[in-house]
Amino acid sequence: MTHDHDLELRPTAAQTEAALNPPAGRNGGDLVVETLRGLGAATVFGLPGQHALGMFDALRRSDLAYVGLRVENNAGFAADAYGRVTGEVAPLLLSTGPGALTSLAALQEAAAASAPVLAIGSQVPVAGLGGGRHGYLHELRDQQASFRDVVKSVHTVRTQSQIPSAIAAAWESALTAPHGPVWVEIPQDVLLAETALPQVTAVDATPRDLVPRPELTAVAADLLTRAERPVIIAGGGVVRADASGKLRALAEKLNAPVVTTFGGKGAFPWEHPLSLRSWLEDRHTTDFLEDADVLLVVGSGLGELSSNYHTFAPRGRVVQIEADPGKLESNHPALGIHADARLALTALLETVGERPDPAAPERVAAVLAKVRERIDGQGLTLEQDVLASVRAALPDGSPSFWDMTILAYWAWSAFDARRPNTMHSAQGAGGLGYGFPAALGAAAADPTRPVLAVSGDGGAMYSIAELATARQYGLNVTWLIVDDGGYGILREYMADAFGEATATELARPDFVALAESFGVPGVRTSPERLRDDLAKALAEPGPSVVVLPALLRMFAPTHLG
Repeated sequence: MTHDHDLELRPTAAQTEAALNPPAGRNGGDLVVETLRGLGAATVFGLPGQHALGMFDALRRSDLAYVGLRVENNAGFAADAYGRVTGEVAPLLLSTGPGALTSLAALQEAAAASAPVLAIGSQVPVAGLGGGRHGYLHELRDQQASFRDVVKSVHTVRTQSQIPSAIAAAWESALTAPHGPVWVEIPQDVLLAETALPQVTAVDATPRDLVPRPELTAVAADLLTRAERPVIIAGGGVVRADASGKLRALAEKLNAPVVTTFGGKGAFPWEHPLSLRSWLEDRHTTDFLEDADVLLVVGSGLGELSSNYHTFAPRGRVVQIEADPGKLESNHPALGIHADARLALTALLETVGERPDPAAPERVAAVLAKVRERIDGQGLTLEQDVLASVRAALPDGSPSFWDMTILAYWAWSAFDARRPNTMHSAQGAGGLGYGFPAALGAAAADPTRPVLAVSGDGGAMYSIAELATARQYGLNVTWLIVDDGGYGILREYMADAFGEATATELARPDFVALAESFGVPGVRTSPERLRDDLAKALAEPGPSVVVLPALLRMFAPTHLG
């Protein structure tokens, strides 16, 4: 008897011919590139280095698009953004030792934000593996140990025949919920040696579905249907799972107010009558969430930023849907449902009952009015005007990438992302330098729409080298640099905590002249001209820089008592 799956495993005549007569001149690097192509990759990011040259040589024999950045960490940020906006795996090619280690901060951000990045790094020759001190250039005692605590999974190759399977396993890991970065390392001699192995064609690495347990969703549905004051917190897991439509349908069926975390921006319509928006660093919102008798948390671990710095103390029943088991009930006891957000929301939609509550929009409006009154009482017109100008200038469908800067902190709470998966920041790991290189990755993913990057002058200095990348590839990124002469948010933190700031004031270049030296158009703007200058820059093809000299302030916190 012949089974269907037996037929699927049987090679075609063309595959057999290609296997028996592989092209000459291939090396281990070709196996890497062929495997990536067989898995469906179209674009790779990276930076060459001595031990990785076998991979980079193989690129010229492939049809993969390559985007080379100037610093490995920035290449990691670009791959992170590509993975976020496409939902596809972003390959990142790196060299051994210093090159590999320089990517760690970016991979930490990818892990925190569940971005599917497949980092493939080279290693010293096979003879140098195992911890001996052989004196190879870039040698580490245990390179993979540096990555093990950062990425989802680590895959080590020692022979050419292991390359396709290792990369396929890593690919599957990166795309299995929760998405995340993975690490593959391949020795230099394995990459350089000529190979007689057949060409790699189609490769299957289908991620596993993370399905909720039905008895748990049944209990959750019953709790939500019978609740008097249900509220939903939607996190980044909703965005990553492309579950915004399911979330809206559930909220409307339950008449449950929704607040989105900073990572979940855009998961729920900003102007919806049930939208509490993203004012999580506000005590009025915190009080409202605490008053819920049933709180549904979807795709969030309720960490520091999502819990008003751990001052949030729910009094009702919590139902938490989370793909990362380490986040389940890590901060609050809950009915924990380990599942992909989309699959769990689908199950709830099928089982919850209609819950009329005509007063819910009124309660939401009352909370937002209190938030607005608090903010308006702080004399922060400049900050609100600047953020409004950015929103007005940015096309609705264009993604934006925000560095760790005061304007971004405002945007987390006050910026209308308009559409799901269009606003991204480095608030997962909180490292500087994310905005501009991440925007380059998004522009490489979709060259048809402009992309906005927002940085402070301190964060911008991490990424200046990538102006060359933007120019070389003609990427449609407009970079807004808010120049306040230093690390603005740290200046505020230190002044509030110690009475004065130390090590926060910075010498910096003329950013407009510097951009123009790379062949990138630049303009110095003002709060009054920002909207027009930014809109004009976004409308022009290719990269551009807009510099706004301004001293912005943060709104007062509510978590300090």
